[in-house]
Amino acid sequence: MPPHKLTVLQVLPALEGGGVERGVLEVAEGLVAAGHRSLVVSGGGRMVAELTNCGSEHFEKALGTKSPLTLRHVLWLRKLVIDQRVDVVDIHSRMPGWVTWLAWKSLPAARRPAFISTLHGLHSTGYYSSVMCRGEHVIAVSETVRDYVRNNYSFVPEDRLHLIHRGIDGHEYPRGFQPENAWKSAFFQQFPATRNQPLLTLAGRITRLKGHEDLLRLLARLRDRGIAAHGLIAGGTDPRKAAYADEIMAMAAKLNLSDCVTFTGHRSDLKEIYAISSIVLSLSSTPESFGRTVAEALSIGTPVVGYRHGGVAEILAAQFPSGAVETGNLNALTETVGSILARTQRPIPGPNAFEKQTMLSKTLDVYQLVRRAS
Repeated sequence: MPPHKLTVLQVLPALEGGGVERGVLEVAEGLVAAGHRSLVVSGGGRMVAELTNCGSEHFEKALGTKSPLTLRHVLWLRKLVIDQRVDVVDIHSRMPGWVTWLAWKSLPAARRPAFISTLHGLHSTGYYSSVMCRGEHVIAVSETVRDYVRNNYSFVPEDRLHLIHRGIDGHEYPRGFQPENAWKSAFFQQFPATRNQPLLTLAGRITRLKGHEDLLRLLARLRDRGIAAHGLIAGGTDPRKAAYADEIMAMAAKLNLSDCVTFTGHRSDLKEIYAISSIVLSLSSTPESFGRTVAEALSIGTPVVGYRHGGVAEILAAQFPSGAVETGNLNALTETVGSILARTQRPIPGPNAFEKQTMLSKTLDVYQLVRRAS
């Protein structure tokens, strides 16, 4: 029997950028490529055009604000599900998840779509977070997330808990990739302090948990050992986190590192930045659910050094074990980074173990499974 053509609705707070958002876009693109209909509800953002250009339909509604007032959108979402004849709904975040779950529960059982939750993070446990495990089936994006569900939400049956690692496209991040000379020229003209420097890159939005302080401490330790390195912080600042970005800049000045650190702001050319980097770093103080930047950098062959926890530990174990260091251990971090920089020949990571196509195939299989069962 040929697979049923589905209408799938994914719901998340916004499409500004980030790993969760990138995963939603990839699943949406995979649905369209397979002949299904892809709908997304979000508060909008810079990635909406990319979503719609790939054939998905976008409905803008701010469901991510943590306020009881957000629940006023339940009736709107309920009507959308009915009018669009949604077969499967997949939630990706807690507040939008509650709006969606309440809309779904309000429907007569015979008219409810299948309800999926894709869990991307290790949220604080409790009633508010439990919505991410209330799906008829739950997708965990890493072994770490699956263990989190097992340990904290034992009401989720094992046969309804699916491990589907996020994946990255090896064709999009090919081994040995190098940017064009025109890109290099423009980048080094914009950021002249990075030219001819061993670059230690920390990619991602500037938030307190991402380890920027540890990057600065690492640079200071390397300098004290006479090891040249330049920190490259590639990520935008949430307006609500502007004070933290100021703290990082002040800390760099206090450590006499202002000339050794470059802030690029938001970038859409991370692949090129990975390629010119000597090492990509993952220094989050709390476990990442997956670690997309780690997988992307390793795929093109750039060494990654990261803290050994969460999804990052899983990726490093599969592709670059020597890059994993104990979380928060600055001595081990300095030794590992210093050792890699000192080598004439940089170590080459193993092949990509987390392919996007595998992720898409497994996700669409779950969508088909739950639709047949509903």
